[in-house]
Amino acid sequence: MNNKPVENEEISLKELLQKVKEWYSYLLFKWKLIVLAGILGAGIGLTYTYFKKTIYTATLSFALEDDKGGGGLGGAFGLASTLGFDLGGGGGSIFTGSNLNELFKSRTMISQTLMSPVIIDGKKKSLAEMYIGINGWREKWKNDPELKAIQFLPEKANSSFTRLQDSIMGIMHQNLINTSLSIGQRDKKTSIVSMDIRSTNEMFSFYFCEALAKEVGKFYVNTRSKKARMNMEILQRQTDSIRRELNSAITGVAVANDNTFMLNPALNVKKTPSVRRQVDVQANTALLTELVKQSELAKVTLRKETPLIQVIDRPILPLNKERFGKLKGLILGGGIAVFLTVLFLIFKRIIKEISR
Repeated sequence: MNNKPVENEEISLKELLQKVKEWYSYLLFKWKLIVLAGILGAGIGLTYTYFKKTIYTATLSFALEDDKGGGGLGGAFGLASTLGFDLGGGGGSIFTGSNLNELFKSRTMISQTLMSPVIIDGKKKSLAEMYIGINGWREKWKNDPELKAIQFLPEKANSSFTRLQDSIMGIMHQNLINTSLSIGQRDKKTSIVSMDIRSTNEMFSFYFCEALAKEVGKFYVNTRSKKARMNMEILQRQTDSIRRELNSAITGVAVANDNTFMLNPALNVKKTPSVRRQVDVQANTALLTELVKQSELAKVTLRKETPLIQVIDRPILPLNKERFGKLKGLILGGGIAVFLTVLFLIFKRIIKEISR
């Protein structure tokens, strides 16, 4: 039988220690190169700390009021529904979870926030102009007449933008949501949402955080209370109309009574206008009573729907700042350089041994 000896591919502990010793000797032989790489890496890390700008973070936390229960008003709302009146309520399901995060990051909210006015060095300007100044875009645009003339004035916040302004606003929006804005829950067990704005300018982070929360809160309130507000306005117009009719009917009864004063009791036909007007008074009185009730319920609903965002913590100056320290730059730069150099030497020797 052709029995071939099987090679033992297992490595003994002695051979392993021998290999480790060989590698150690090899790297020790290259110590000058490794030390030089560490020094260069530390120098690069130290240089990076001088160019790395301090990051300021403004944090604002809030909770959304989501009162789904009707409490004692549930019966009243149900009665109003049976009478054909929709008093609103609800309508806030879109402001939950990731939907709320997307609302904060939407271009509409960001654009409106960037057009918010702030006072910088005694001058009124928009946050968009402040952002442009922070990033040095004006210097880059000085040789372009079209870009040089671009202005984002807070007085024109509600006016339409030009194509070029829209393009610049789109760039600012993408930069902010990708590098500056973060939204999330502090804990999955709670409904408290935290918003962080990171920027190299402390006042921009502070102003933008406050302005964005204000814009989203305004949109949130208007959206949640829109249905209730519309119903209240309709009921108010109907109430005013019926009140005018009632006043007219009361006046009509008085006029008819004056016309039949000292009239012969046998002439009942002459009393017909007065009786008709009295019926109008009674009917309009009943309608007005019911409309006033419904109008008051609608006002209660509107008040219930209005205060929807409860701010818990606002950003306070001075803001938290992240600074890349010199010692950290030295250690991190030198460590990475040494690691990469050792890795390169090991890889180079392995390739050399394989090619033999």
